[in-house]
Amino acid sequence: MLHSELTEKIIQCFYTVYNSLGFGFLENVYEKSLLKELKECGLNADSQVPINVFYKKELVGKYFADIIVEDIVIVELKAINRLSAEHEVQILNYLKATNIEVGLVFNFGSKPQIKRKIYTNDRKRHLN
Repeated sequence: MLHSELTEKIIQCFYTVYNSLGFGFLENVYEKSLLKELKECGLNADSQVPINVFYKKELVGKYFADIIVEDIVIVELKAINRLSAEHEVQILNYLKATNIEVGLVFNFGSKPQIKRKIYTNDRKRHLN
C-alpha cells in the first residue's frame, strides 16, 4: 500500500492522542496535540496548509489542510459523532487538488475512526 510505513506511524500518533485526550474537545485541540505528537516522533508536519484549487489553470478556490505530513500525506481531522461519505469526498478533493496521493481522515469522536484514501497523480492529469 502506498506510503504504508508512514501512514502507520501517523495512525499510531492518532491513537496516542486519542487515548490521552479521549473525545469531546474541539478539532483545534486535537490538531495541536496531533501536530505535537507527530513532531515528537520525528516527522515533519505542518498545520493549516493552503490548498489551491484550479480550473482550466485559473485559481477558483482555496482550502486549508488540517495537517500535511512529510509533504506526502494529508490528514483531515474531525471531532464528530460519526464520519460520513462527505468527509471521504472532502479528503479525495484535497488529494485531487494537490500532488499528494494519500489522505487520512481521523475522527476523535466517541469511538475513534480512521479512513484512508488514495488518489494517484496519474489520475489527476485532466484536472488542471
